[in-house]
Amino acid sequence: MPSWATVNPWTMGVGNTPPGVVHNLVDGEFKSSPQSVTIPCPMTGSPMVTLPDVQISELDEFKASSSKVSKTGLHNPFKNPERYVMYGKICHNAGVELAKPEVMDFFAKTIARCMPKSYYQAWYEVKVTADFLKNWGGDNPRFNAGGEHIAGDHAGQESRGYRFPFGPVAIVSPFNFPLEIPVLQLMGALMMGNKPTIKASTTTGLVMDQYLRLLIDCGMPASDVDMITCEGPVMGELIENGPYRVTQFTGSSTIAELLSEKTHGKVKIEDAGFDWKILGPDVNDFDYVSWVCDQDAYACSGQKCSAQSILFMHKNWEEAGIEAKLKELAGKRKLDDLSIGPVMTWTTESIMAHKDKLLAIPGARLAFGGKELENHTTPKIYGMVEPTAVYVPLDELLKEENFDTCVTELFGPFQVLTSYDDASEDKVLEACERMSHHLTAAVVSNDVRFTDRILASTVNGTTYHGLRARTTGAPQNHWFGPGGDPRGAGIGSAYAIQLVWSCHREVIKDTGEIPKNWVTPSPS
Repeated sequence: MPSWATVNPWTMGVGNTPPGVVHNLVDGEFKSSPQSVTIPCPMTGSPMVTLPDVQISELDEFKASSSKVSKTGLHNPFKNPERYVMYGKICHNAGVELAKPEVMDFFAKTIARCMPKSYYQAWYEVKVTADFLKNWGGDNPRFNAGGEHIAGDHAGQESRGYRFPFGPVAIVSPFNFPLEIPVLQLMGALMMGNKPTIKASTTTGLVMDQYLRLLIDCGMPASDVDMITCEGPVMGELIENGPYRVTQFTGSSTIAELLSEKTHGKVKIEDAGFDWKILGPDVNDFDYVSWVCDQDAYACSGQKCSAQSILFMHKNWEEAGIEAKLKELAGKRKLDDLSIGPVMTWTTESIMAHKDKLLAIPGARLAFGGKELENHTTPKIYGMVEPTAVYVPLDELLKEENFDTCVTELFGPFQVLTSYDDASEDKVLEACERMSHHLTAAVVSNDVRFTDRILASTVNGTTYHGLRARTTGAPQNHWFGPGGDPRGAGIGSAYAIQLVWSCHREVIKDTGEIPKNWVTPSPS
């Protein structure tokens, strides 16, 4: 076990072993709370993790901790610039530590216990996070805080643009990627000089608790971050009445809109993703494309904001047998290896109700799945269903009375299938235009003219194209975030960190000499 770890993810809550324990981190100290909540194991229902359940009456110390930091942040280009160097060292140390095989294994198991997914999916989340940290070692934090300068109108005048932090900020992170998403946003906030207060999902807060202990062990001052575990309304109260100058939220569109109102628009959002994939007219690499479609729809039991929610199949792919191939691949997923598993935010009953609502549309049919998984011991608060697909005719899908049902994001192993031909390509684009959220998309085609038409008429913030295109994937080497929303938050790239965690400050230097023949002009 790592020296900084306080839980054993293999044994916590198993048999007579007590649950793991999570603490708040506030003003440099790990603390408990008078009230607590115990999270059951999603696979067995046995008590697994105990967390503080902070109440509204306890928020003052979190507000006080954040209020110690001014609008100018913990560092900026003029103030404590040595902290940019410090965070370069912290990122390097954390990247090296997280990449150790035993530490990767520790976090992969911790993730999979809290949010059941296959070992490879959990392990790869750790790998992406470690690679991100390595990217930001050395001088990169201060490089990313660099600005621009422009020559002035006369000698001694120059305008300089700087990236400035906001000061106290808040992060609300989701359950589905309990390490990667909060860490990438957290580190961006810290590097740019902010002091974040982070609320991880209650069901997966253990992962962030352990990461913060790693980070402190790697040199981060414990007082640089606060972590709170509480219910959503309590966090809403803290955000609304605390000193936080920007809140970064990843999660449902309903909560995103609520936070937008509470913060008067001072939010950066990566919310719902009903993500589409279009299979173009050129059928090639059939087995590979089919495998990617299966992975995009059903890896992590479909609980990715980038998961393939709807598949537009060109008739050429339909005639080639893509639907039968997808059914075959989905049938290989097993509970034993967690290639299919619990759905954390939809019950089995609610998933079946949505399936039935789709099947009531004229011409709709069940392509495959649609049943509860057998031989499981998962609590009823979670969903347990087979990988499922419902086919809906395109013309029916576009009807006003059906469209909202067809494009409802079901955060689980569920997708809608439909088909089109060359003559109905515009109907596919109509569907993409009418969707309300635009996170990821894929145009699976090497036909350049076809892909150009699709790309010209869509706005998804992270769009793959080509025969290897996918909808899922938020690696550390490119921007990942929604398009078409001025509140959109990115993740992963230098630009994403600048956009979300800093603001532009222009400083104009004007120290030149006054011309000797200058005289006071008339008022203007």
